[in-house]
Amino acid sequence: MHVLSPGSRAIKKVVIANRGEIACRVMKTAKKMGIGTVAVYSDADENSMHVDTADEAYHIGAAASRESYLKMEKIIEVAIKSGAQAIHPGYGFLSEKPEFAELCEKEGVIFIGPPASAIRDMGIKSTSKAIMSNAGVPIIEGYHGDDQSDERLRQEAEKIGYPVMLKAVRGGGGKGMRIVMKAEDFADALESARRESLKSFNDDNMLVEKFVDTPRHVEVQVFADTFGNTVYLFERDCSVQRRHQKIIEEAPAPGVSSEVRQKIGEAAVRAAEAVGYVGAGTVEFIMDKDQNFYFMEMNTRLQVEHPVSEMITGQDLVEWQLRVAAGEALPLTQDDIKLTGHSFEARIYAEDPDSDFLPGAGPLLHLSTPEPSDTMRVETGVRQGDEVSVHYDPMIAKLVVWSESRDQALSLLKESLQQYHQHHQELFPEKKPLSHEILAQASLGLLLLERQEQEKRAALSTDPFSVWNSNVSFRLNNVAKRKIRLDDGDRKVYIIISYNKDGTYNLEIEGRRMHAKGKLQSEGSRVSLTANVDGRVFKSWLVDLEGTIHIFTKDGCHKLRRPVPKFLRGGPSAVTQGSAIAPMTGTVVKVFVEPGQTVKEGETLVVMEAMKMEHVIRAPKSGVIEKVLYSAGQAVNRHAQLVQFQEQGEEPNSGDEDDDEQGPEAE
Repeated sequence: MHVLSPGSRAIKKVVIANRGEIACRVMKTAKKMGIGTVAVYSDADENSMHVDTADEAYHIGAAASRESYLKMEKIIEVAIKSGAQAIHPGYGFLSEKPEFAELCEKEGVIFIGPPASAIRDMGIKSTSKAIMSNAGVPIIEGYHGDDQSDERLRQEAEKIGYPVMLKAVRGGGGKGMRIVMKAEDFADALESARRESLKSFNDDNMLVEKFVDTPRHVEVQVFADTFGNTVYLFERDCSVQRRHQKIIEEAPAPGVSSEVRQKIGEAAVRAAEAVGYVGAGTVEFIMDKDQNFYFMEMNTRLQVEHPVSEMITGQDLVEWQLRVAAGEALPLTQDDIKLTGHSFEARIYAEDPDSDFLPGAGPLLHLSTPEPSDTMRVETGVRQGDEVSVHYDPMIAKLVVWSESRDQALSLLKESLQQYHQHHQELFPEKKPLSHEILAQASLGLLLLERQEQEKRAALSTDPFSVWNSNVSFRLNNVAKRKIRLDDGDRKVYIIISYNKDGTYNLEIEGRRMHAKGKLQSEGSRVSLTANVDGRVFKSWLVDLEGTIHIFTKDGCHKLRRPVPKFLRGGPSAVTQGSAIAPMTGTVVKVFVEPGQTVKEGETLVVMEAMKMEHVIRAPKSGVIEKVLYSAGQAVNRHAQLVQFQEQGEEPNSGDEDDDEQGPEAE
């Protein structure tokens, strides 16, 4: 057990003002050091992993972060009520709000982070650029001025030359950031960036910079104490990004010479010293193909990807944070910090590969992870059965690996990812028809689930031995047969089922006859299936959810749809042709059309926000708007109809449509 040294500001209990994997990560180190942990939680997180992991937990508000995790006074109230001496903000939420750091100081609670002045200076990109330039840190020239009129920003973009990068002055995490390739796209990009920046940071001021083509995103982990000591713990490469969000990080940055490594590290130290920094921070640079680097921004907090720096240095950065916050000196000098081996981190997201990898909300029905070891960490804040909330980021875990060389570490990363039930073959599949064996397992699983329901009904019946409660489909003078339909993408597959008296089944799938039997074992919302098909035993997990059958095997996840009969469709919530659909549950930000308006195919109809992303809903066809069903600020469910319109050349939409199939069918 580690304890804080005598004479320091004793931290005996800490509030973690965050949720998910970072809250669990901080708690792990705090407990190792003998420090008590206090969780805070919203309505959506009452049964979450970080609440169960903490020594104490306090409810702080509604699911929306602005009503809970962003409530500064609520967090301070918890610290005082619980008797905690310090607050660790994690990352996101309140971690880079100077007002929160000031409030902590006012209330006599230790803020585990830098001084409010450093957060404020580094949080305003225009200010930080000037400070860095004066400190001799290389910067990219651009417009960081006070004149924020659209016309002035457009003029500056023309002066710099396209392509340019629009960035929110108070931005971070890709929010309020847009790349503009040509002049005609500038106005729309600026409006979108301003809107996102205002929503995320309550500030829509922008800066314009030259966009560096084929850049690398290289950042340096720095640490400083209150005694004037500042060190760097080498660099990370975070160039593998999507939607301006990092998804794969590694340390050290590959191909960087020892000379450049020292230069970029020393530049990061100068950056930290220039703002009187204390604690853990990250100085982010853009590096070109010649390994020239330019200051981009400083994140005044612990980063999501900090574990890769821990793996190559053998240090616990959260422990460093707690010790520095308690008034101790840094545990190592620059010469003491050694770089060993190579590390990768992969962020694990809840997403739907069939919907362009949009974030996915809902229960985690099946979660299988690799076994942690000295060279592989799974940093997570969820367990199987937990709910992924629409109110927060869809990242659910991080997979971190280390090995002696980059090639070995990359191989270990690939091998470990294979142990998740999501990997390259599933995410980027070459679509092939599902095999008859998979179709047989799906059919058998549904039949066995149906048998379970029959047995439950029979047990509750006044005559459980009646032939009407039989689970073997009794017939007087005939073999019971049934036909069901399963959809494998666009492929419609009919399965003819014959019920045998011994409880087994004969299946006919696309002309192939098969004999099947098996058993189920329930575990919550999923079941394990042991299927014997023509003498071959298959083991899988089966989840039947909203008409979609998910079969998890050692080869991955396979999905089939069960068609919904027409009489179950329709109603006030039915989606009709000539409509725009919400891709996921979220909130309408802005509506661009009104009834009677003519629109062209691809024209923007609605902008909505969900799980920290902005989604633009466009007209699927040209036509005339008939109805606008939601207004700005309203919450919408996934697949909700947002706008209904009459396509060109069509009669007004009645809401009716014909079905070519119904199912399941019985003979």
